Amino acid sequence: MRARRLFLGQLAALSLAACDKKPSASGAPAAASSSPATPRRPSGELVLFAWSEYVPAEVIDGFTRETGVKVKYEAYSSNEEMLTKLLAGGAAYDLLQPSEYMVEALSKKGKLARIDAARIPNRRHLLPEYLGLPHDPRDEWGVPYMAGTVGIAVNTEKVKQPIAGFNDVFTPKHKGRIVVVSDAREIVSWAMATLGIDANDVSAQTLAKVKPVLERWLPLVKVFDSDSPKSAMLNGDCDLGVVFSGEAAALIQADKKYSYVLPSEGAHRFVDYLCIPAGAKNPDAAHAFIDHVLRPEVSRLISDKFPYTNPNADARKLLSKEALDNPASYPKSPGKLGTFRDIGKAAADVDRLVTELRAKLR
Repeated sequence: MRARRLFLGQLAALSLAACDKKPSASGAPAAASSSPATPRRPSGELVLFAWSEYVPAEVIDGFTRETGVKVKYEAYSSNEEMLTKLLAGGAAYDLLQPSEYMVEALSKKGKLARIDAARIPNRRHLLPEYLGLPHDPRDEWGVPYMAGTVGIAVNTEKVKQPIAGFNDVFTPKHKGRIVVVSDAREIVSWAMATLGIDANDVSAQTLAKVKPVLERWLPLVKVFDSDSPKSAMLNGDCDLGVVFSGEAAALIQADKKYSYVLPSEGAHRFVDYLCIPAGAKNPDAAHAFIDHVLRPEVSRLISDKFPYTNPNADARKLLSKEALDNPASYPKSPGKLGTFRDIGKAAADVDRLVTELRAKLR
């Protein structure tokens, strides 16, 4: 579910020649009446390059039935994997699903086409708190799809002492009972949080401070898994997990013995977007698909299948009380949350550090 694996993607590859940008369009949400005088009906095939297990088949099938556009769904397991394949130019994509910091990285180098707001009237359903964020302040490069946090899942039948933050998880008494997402930037950001370092302040100096923390932590971990970290907890292999909130929400749906904690040191709030790459062959279908998934009844289907935080205000009105009361999907006291920013070439240093430390575990 929204899988992320450690991937040695070299963000330095962004120095490749940038694609030509498309003409600017307003980033403000558009009303339905602002649609073009002659709407362009989508046709042909839409090539969607998105996170694995994150777009329900029912949503894709419904779009195809309505428009006649066939959707080819190719999956990736990390933002860096998506970036590498996109820059390699081996395939042509019409729609991407990058996270917030990758939207910023791609837009800086002209790898995204500006969104034509007039062709996506259903943007009006989005909550204001998901608009105008620092990585896309004018909302011109993408449209929020789903959001969430990275926090701590706890099997309260096995772990009796209070768990408030990362330092409570990564202790010798929990050795061999911990599962974490296999994502280098996430892992490094947790250590940074315990040291009071901002997650976006990545440099040789800050990584040097982080290294001894990770040298203590990583040997305690039993499972590194971004595809389905909840599985290690459901099958009893692990009692604690630092996981994506949708995974924790699924655990809570399965059994109320699980709880979800946003770390006291601070947590990452991610926002996943739908974006159109520069040079997309079928931007008409891409705009139509974005508008389709923003319909409240369609967005609700996504939440039902993958219980992350839905940024669509009117879709939330359609969710069950149980879904809205799930503390992983919709935490009552979110605490300190922050989004990732593009860190450029430093991303390769983050990957290298975690890769080297994990290699010593073998």
